[in-house]
Amino acid sequence: MSRDQADHEFLTQLQRQSPASVQGLCDSVGVTATAIRQKLMRFQAEGLVARKVTRQERGRPIHTYHLTEKGLKEIGDGHAEIAAILWKQVMQIDQPEVKQTVIAGVKTALVERFGEVGGGHSLASRLQLLTSKMADQGFDLEYSEGVEATDLPILKEHNCPYHELAAEDTSICDLEQSVFSELLGVPVELSNCRLDGHSCCEFQVG
Repeated sequence: MSRDQADHEFLTQLQRQSPASVQGLCDSVGVTATAIRQKLMRFQAEGLVARKVTRQERGRPIHTYHLTEKGLKEIGDGHAEIAAILWKQVMQIDQPEVKQTVIAGVKTALVERFGEVGGGHSLASRLQLLTSKMADQGFDLEYSEGVEATDLPILKEHNCPYHELAAEDTSICDLEQSVFSELLGVPVELSNCRLDGHSCCEFQVG
């Protein structure tokens, strides 16, 4: 089923807030609670969104929403071509040394795909340019500066393009980490992963 841009953006915003509330979605999307509930009901019927009910000692239960596995695949569909290339090249190799050579080739191809982000600029500038370039290609990536001066920046990826792939072989996570490191010119470490139950993948930069 083809998904229009408005629906894709709504699902992406829901994932960014996950677990999301109706009010939180109202604030970010800028429409009424009634419109939000209608969208949520439609996506629940399609199996893209699930609702969690948290009961309290007093007052009404709290309802929050998150994407299902089907929903996660839906917002990652724009990267199916990349995932297919990786899957075919990596999974069909049974010789470790050859496999590593192919992984290195894929890494180079991905770095070239995303392009130069400016080795001579500040790290903040490189992060901003990277997230902007990747957004142009359908990635939902953002970065945040640390609260303290000694804190490292965090790169957050909300719609993992390799979700199905990573569930089968987590080496794809190592590859993505190395691609970010190559593009930014500094060490990058995966600190939180959606496979471990987190709402998004987070990379510590620097």
